[in-house]
Amino acid sequence: MSADRVEVWWLDVDGVGADQWAELTAVLDASEQARAARFHFDRDRQTYIAAHALGRRLLSAWAGGDPASWRFTIGDHGKPEVISPANGPCLRLNLSHTRGLAAAVLTEECDVGVDVEWLGRDPDCLGLGRRFFAAAECAVLEAAPPQRLAHTFLSFWTLKEAYIKAIGKGLAQPLDSFAFTLEPLSIAFTDTLADDPAHWRFHQAQPNDQHLLALALRHPHPDRVQVELRAMDF
Repeated sequence: MSADRVEVWWLDVDGVGADQWAELTAVLDASEQARAARFHFDRDRQTYIAAHALGRRLLSAWAGGDPASWRFTIGDHGKPEVISPANGPCLRLNLSHTRGLAAAVLTEECDVGVDVEWLGRDPDCLGLGRRFFAAAECAVLEAAPPQRLAHTFLSFWTLKEAYIKAIGKGLAQPLDSFAFTLEPLSIAFTDTLADDPAHWRFHQAQPNDQHLLALALRHPHPDRVQVELRAMDF
């Protein structure tokens, strides 16, 4: 256990057996189970359950204890935070799920966020980019070849989502107030006093040919961080 280590788990939701869903649901607390029950489509319900069960199992693998015993509180902008054990380190967990994939990221003390997206989406890449992205990111989108446009858009999107989840502001943080470059991977801020790029570590991965994943971590020494990524099954 260390603030210099980040663990990322992901789960292929379609690989979960029909007989396993009751077990995964039982790990969730009453409020999570109630929210899961409100999803209209089974697919959406299952990705939600998978993400929350995955996060609880990651917490227990890191810190011990029963996955069902973890409790959470809600921050000012609705971000769930782990209620860490007394006299222990502050555990920082973040979850993401999309069609067919769930992901969880865990570290100690530091702000962290994760986002996953399904590459089968067909978004209005240029329209959404011009509406929400920084000018430099829009220029990259406009220069992308048609066969790479959706992949480029979702690369920016996952990074932006991971960052705003890490800082805990969600969409209260304007998406054009910061800009990413993809090669090399870095961030810049419109207001240079708003944040310091030197305190951030970003990582991108493609768990399979259908999904993208992005990680954002605020850390005083990003270069010393060890990022561990694992495909999990139940």
